[in-house]
Amino acid sequence: MGPSVLPSGVPTASTVNRSQLDDILGGDLSRLRGQNLERVLRSVGRRTGAVVDTDFGPVVDFSSNDYLGLASDPRLVQAAATAANDHGLGAGGSRLISGNNPEHEALDADVAAFFDADRALTFSSGYAANVGIIPALVGRDDAIFADALNHASLIDGCRLSRATVHVYPHADADALEALLVRHRTPSRRALIITDGVFSMDGDRAPLPELIDLARRFDAWTYVDDAHAVGAIGDRGRGTASEVGLHGEVDVSVGTFGKSFGAVGAFVYGSSTLCRFLLNRARSFVFSTAVPPMQAAACRAGLQIAIDEPWRRERLRANSAALHEHIASLGIGVLGERDAHILPILIGAADRVVAVGRALSDAGFLVGAVRPPTVAEGSSRLRVTISASHTPAHLADFATALERVLAL
Repeated sequence: MGPSVLPSGVPTASTVNRSQLDDILGGDLSRLRGQNLERVLRSVGRRTGAVVDTDFGPVVDFSSNDYLGLASDPRLVQAAATAANDHGLGAGGSRLISGNNPEHEALDADVAAFFDADRALTFSSGYAANVGIIPALVGRDDAIFADALNHASLIDGCRLSRATVHVYPHADADALEALLVRHRTPSRRALIITDGVFSMDGDRAPLPELIDLARRFDAWTYVDDAHAVGAIGDRGRGTASEVGLHGEVDVSVGTFGKSFGAVGAFVYGSSTLCRFLLNRARSFVFSTAVPPMQAAACRAGLQIAIDEPWRRERLRANSAALHEHIASLGIGVLGERDAHILPILIGAADRVVAVGRALSDAGFLVGAVRPPTVAEGSSRLRVTISASHTPAHLADFATALERVLAL
């Protein structure tokens, strides 16, 4: 019997169900809109240094993670174009099937060499890395000890692992120790997980204390250094390097999508660790490999960051200068004085949206961060600094910020 045909205008089960879906989700969206929590996409086009073209005109960007100013560097574009000509666009399969290209292998090797590690393994994104690596390392019989302000990708990786998760107050090593005393012994494995630099607060994890606790309690350390690599530490090698503990973290994750101007992520460490993850990290095993041109751009961004340390020095100087500008106006900033992430606490979601819109009108693009990214009542401007910002950009932004906050 062939499929039944309904008369024109008679709703089918699929259209009825879709209508119910739209009604329910539309109601959810209305509630978000009423709380000033609905997100919308904003068009951002060509990037020229720290200036970007948007659907409301050119603005100075204080919202991106382009810390070293490499996102529009023509050398990355050329590296990608050359690799596209040599290898085509798509990889054609996962790296374990038919997608492993010489550009991927060279990128793994470059990352390992930069960090003086035995080996490195690259992923399509930082999110993919964290949700693949954490469940590969720990499971039902294990324990995770996680900072309360860890990035969403770390939180989701913990959930997917099915390990028991113990959350300690942000950067509180004493509270972590108390949790380890109570909960380490019954567990087979223990993993202490933290961001290196926290993306919404701009401060650093207390790595010396965390590493010491890991050694005392037979635990492993896992640091997501996405906002640190390239920007801080010896040669830009991140938070552990900054405090003289490079190589002491068991599992170190970083990204190419911030300081290095491209996209993708990596883990580095022992050869055993990387060989194990190559076999067990599901987001690596079951994902089509990134285009070879992407790997080539990542390699170029990493090499430029190594060859041009002035970018890191200018980032640090710009960060300190903007802190001073804002502090001189009596505006409170969270985080550390030389941090390249400057959170300015506003409080209410509707207020931060209005402030962000007013800054856009004044010619500055700033992240207006609301729940669930941050806790209720802690909506904030997330101001990020780049080596591409000029002294005039910094001074003009501080002046505009003072004016807007006074409204």
